Amino acid sequence: MNSIIKNILILFFIGTIIFVIGNIFYGGFQFDSLNDFLIEFGFNQLYSFVIGISNLVFFNYLNNREWKDNESVKRIIIGMVGSVIISLIALFFLKMFQSVVYFGGSYNDFIANESYRNYTFGLWITLTIVIVFHAVYFFKKNQENKVKESQIVAKNQTAKFESLKNQLDPHFLFNSLNVLTSLISENPNQAEKFTTKLSKVYRYVLEQKDKDLIPLAEELKFANSYMELLKMRFEDGINFNITETVSNPELKIVPLSLQLLLENAVKHNVITSKSPLEINIYEDKGYLIVENNINLKQSLEKSTKIGLKNIDQRYSLISKEKIVVTDNNNIFRVKLALLTQKIKIMRTDYINDNNRYIRAKERVDELKGFYGSLISYVIVIPFLIYINYRTSWNFQWFWFPMFGWGLGLVIQSFKAFGYGSNWEERKIREIMENENNL
Repeated sequence: MNSIIKNILILFFIGTIIFVIGNIFYGGFQFDSLNDFLIEFGFNQLYSFVIGISNLVFFNYLNNREWKDNESVKRIIIGMVGSVIISLIALFFLKMFQSVVYFGGSYNDFIANESYRNYTFGLWITLTIVIVFHAVYFFKKNQENKVKESQIVAKNQTAKFESLKNQLDPHFLFNSLNVLTSLISENPNQAEKFTTKLSKVYRYVLEQKDKDLIPLAEELKFANSYMELLKMRFEDGINFNITETVSNPELKIVPLSLQLLLENAVKHNVITSKSPLEINIYEDKGYLIVENNINLKQSLEKSTKIGLKNIDQRYSLISKEKIVVTDNNNIFRVKLALLTQKIKIMRTDYINDNNRYIRAKERVDELKGFYGSLISYVIVIPFLIYINYRTSWNFQWFWFPMFGWGLGLVIQSFKAFGYGSNWEERKIREIMENENNL
C-alpha cells in the first residue's frame, strides 16, 4: 500500500475516533440534520488531517536529523514539545478559518471569544497520540538497532573465521610441497608413497574446511596420518605417541589445530636420528596436550606467524577458553581446551537468511496489523451502532464509519494476504527477464 494512502487512511481513522469521543463527551450526537452531521464530521476530518500531516512532517524532519546514542531523551522532549506547539498553532488557524471564513464572523470577535479551554480537548488528544507514536517508534527503532548490531557482529565474526580458514589451505599445501620436494631428491620411492598419503590427508583438510569444531577422535586420527607423512621423510629423526582413545566421544576441537602445532614443532627444531624430535599428544583434565622436546635450530626461516595465533583466534571466536602455552627450555607444551559444542558450519549466507527473516517478519507484522484492525472493527462498529441507536436513530450515521473503515480493511487485506505483492513481484521478474533477453 502506498505510504501516502496509508497515512490518509490512518488519519481518517484517527479523525473518526476523535469525532466519536468528542461527541460522547460534548455533543451527545445531537444533529438537526444529515447536513449538520456531515459538516461537523467534515470539519473534524479537516482538523485531523491538517494536524496529523503537520506532525508527520515535523516527525520526519526530526527523524532525518542525526542524533547521538545518548540523545534519546532530548529527542523525545523536542518531539513532544514541538508536536504540542505545532498542534496548537494548527488548531488556532483552523478555528479562525472555521469562524471567520465559513461562518462569516469577524476576526476581532473570534479573538475575543478565544480561551485556552477551547484547546484542552485537542491538546490532550495530541499528547495521547504523540506519546503512543513515540513509544511505538522508539520500540521499533530499538528492535532495528538490535538486528543491525547482530548483523555487524555476525558479519565480523564470519569474516574473521573465513580469513583464518583461508590461511590453512595454502599454509598446509606449501609445507607439504616443501617436504615432497626434499623427498624427490633424497628418496624418489618415498616421494611416491608420500604423494599417495598426502592426497588422503589433504582430502581431510578440504572436508573440514567449513567446520568450526570436529570430534576429537577424528582430529587425532588425522594427526596420526599426518605424523606418518613426517615419519616418511625424517624416519628415525622423529618419534611420536598419540593417544588412541578419548574420554568422551562428544569432545570437540578446532579442526587442523594439531596439524599446525606439529608443523611448528618440525619447523623450529633440529631433527636428526641422533637428536630425534619427540612428540606426545594426550588428554588431561579437559585439555588436549601437545608437547615436544626443544632442540631449536640455529637459524630459522622467516616465520609466517600463522600457527599459534591462528589457533588462538579461532578458539576466541567460538569459545571463552584460551590455549595455554608453556616453554621451560626443555619441553614446549600447548594445551587445547576440549569443547562439547555441537558441530556447525560457519555460514556466509547470513545476509540472505536475514533478508528472508526481514521479509517474513514484515509479512507477520502485516497479518498482525490486519487482524488487529479486524478485531477493532468488530468491537468498535457495534459500539457505534449502539451509540447511534441510543442518541439519534432517525439519522443512522454509523454507516459512514462502517463503510469507510470496511473499505480500509479490504485494502489492508489485499496487502496482508499477498495479492498486491505477488503482482509486483511477478511484474519485477517479468521486466528483469525481458532486460536479460535484450
